Amino acid sequence: MKKDIQIPEVINIEMAVVYEYNDIYRTDDWNVYLINNKNVDLEMLVIVTQGFSETKITSLFRKKIDVLPANSFAKIELIQPELFKLNNRFQVSFFEGNSLFEKTFLFKENTIKEAALRMIPEIKKRGVLAK
Repeated sequence: MKKDIQIPEVINIEMAVVYEYNDIYRTDDWNVYLINNKNVDLEMLVIVTQGFSETKITSLFRKKIDVLPANSFAKIELIQPELFKLNNRFQVSFFEGNSLFEKTFLFKENTIKEAALRMIPEIKKRGVLAK
C-alpha cells in the first residue's frame, strides 16, 4: 500500500532572499523571491511562511500566485532583518500539469546576511539561496 504511493520530487525550484535597492523609498531592502527554473508554467501556487526558534514563533503569512511562468521568478514578500535571527520556513505548494507538488525551503537562523550574498543569475541581483 505505502509502496504504491509516489511522492514526486521537486526540482528546479529555488527560494532566495535578495538584497536590493528600493527606488520608491530609497532604501536597501531584503525581499524573498521564488524562482522557477523549469520549462513549464507552475499553477495555483500557495506559499506559507513562518519564522521560528526555540522560544519565538511568528504569525503565518500566506501568498497565492495564479501562474509562475516557465523560467521566471516572482517577488513573494519583504522580509525584515529582525527575522534573520530566526529560522525562516517557506512551504510552497503548486500544480505542474495535473500533479500537486510541495517543497519546504528553510533559511536557518543567522544565514541571511550581507557576507553570504552571491550573484543569483536568474534575478541578476545578489542574494542568499535557501537550503
